[in-house]
Amino acid sequence: MKMKAFIVYCHPSEDSFTRHVRDSFIKGIEESGNDYVLSDLYKMNFKTDMSEQEYLRDANYRKTPDVAKDVLAEQAKINSSDAIVFIYPVFWTEAPAKLVGWFDRVWSHGFAYGENRTMKVLDQALFLVTAGNTMERLEKFGLLDSMKKVMIGDRIFDRAEKSDFVIFPGMSRELASREEGWGKNLKTAYEKGANLFK
Repeated sequence: MKMKAFIVYCHPSEDSFTRHVRDSFIKGIEESGNDYVLSDLYKMNFKTDMSEQEYLRDANYRKTPDVAKDVLAEQAKINSSDAIVFIYPVFWTEAPAKLVGWFDRVWSHGFAYGENRTMKVLDQALFLVTAGNTMERLEKFGLLDSMKKVMIGDRIFDRAEKSDFVIFPGMSRELASREEGWGKNLKTAYEKGANLFK
């Protein structure tokens, strides 16, 4: 039986290592015989600022039907998929603002939290994250643990049966590790796609 992954991709440039990670992962999904749907947040020009109406709806825990169409479209992609995959670069120990805003709006009350929420529990959540910092620096200053805690501990929490956070470190353009790790990292991204539902 074919399974489906919902890929939330967030990078402002096609001239990036992150784009190659996305393409390698998708190749793995396709060659495993499974399906995917992609939201490229920059190409979609996804609106990331929460409106006052959206804020008041969620802040007052209202489960009203006045959810924006672009948000409903993203929520439908989640509920029609078996896994959710986030592919993005690290900006100051966080995801790009556009992805943070995606969570602010899509993780709405009544869908992702609150009583009788309508978001399905996904089989899995996967994060494929590119970082300019080396692994040594990410671990030394606790940055990697911080990213995992925010993404898996808070944003995913119990919304998926299992979660995995894969970081591709040392990919800053001026580092020798970028070229050294290029092929190995893309192989990992491909394998994550090929084995996502195994």
